[in-house]
Amino acid sequence: MHRIVVKLGTNVIMRPDGKVALGLLCGLVEQIAALRDQGMEVLVVSSGAVGLGVERLGLSARPTVVAQVQACAAIGQSRLMALYGDAFDRLSCPIAQVLLTEDDFRDPVRHANLRATLDALLTLGVIPIVNENDTVSTVELDRPTESAPRERIFGDNDKLSALLMKHINADLLVLLSDVDGLYDRDPSDPGAKVLRLVGSVDDRILALAHGSNGRGRGGMTSKLESARIALRAGKQVVIANGRTPQVLERIIDGEALGTRFSPVGQEVAE
Repeated sequence: MHRIVVKLGTNVIMRPDGKVALGLLCGLVEQIAALRDQGMEVLVVSSGAVGLGVERLGLSARPTVVAQVQACAAIGQSRLMALYGDAFDRLSCPIAQVLLTEDDFRDPVRHANLRATLDALLTLGVIPIVNENDTVSTVELDRPTESAPRERIFGDNDKLSALLMKHINADLLVLLSDVDGLYDRDPSDPGAKVLRLVGSVDDRILALAHGSNGRGRGGMTSKLESARIALRAGKQVVIANGRTPQVLERIIDGEALGTRFSPVGQEVAE
């Protein structure tokens, strides 16, 4: 395995009380840096900018007005990169900020430039930290409307990470959040079990999605749609809990953590 994409959800970056999960974040940074030291090329897709902005402004909840959400994103993105910068600097690991909008995928010239830049960064041993540019991207922040002129390419970082996985030809996408994986029924059911291997994402699998993300925009449905994008490209995806000790190293080693989506696996196996 040579090139991987790791997506860190808002519920990994932030604690339930709205504060930064600094210890957890630093632990994941150490794992990512260790993978780099082993010769892997790692691209990180990180949520959390809006949440950090909300926390910095002392707001009790995420705003509902798009302009206010954009303001939170502008405040939070600088804080997010400062956190990553401090953590990776201690490990002598170079990083780069990459902020994207849907137009970066629609426009052929911008798309080609994006692919070339990401490939150059990864080849140089730099870890790109990618996020949607929420400060200017109203389409990702607002709800879809019947009058929307164009179909969305992505609406959250789960789908963005799947698209990036395809475009940089990564071997694996790891989606880390605060859930242990995809359950075979409502997770609140005492008998619910995590599905360890899924071979395709059909309506039956999509029906297993329960709940939503309280601070970010992604939820299990979004993660399953991202897995479907990756599977169609012949790629593997793992949905796992970012709080699991040494989660990245264990996934890379092939341990059965979370739910692995593999185009060569059985449709559903435990």
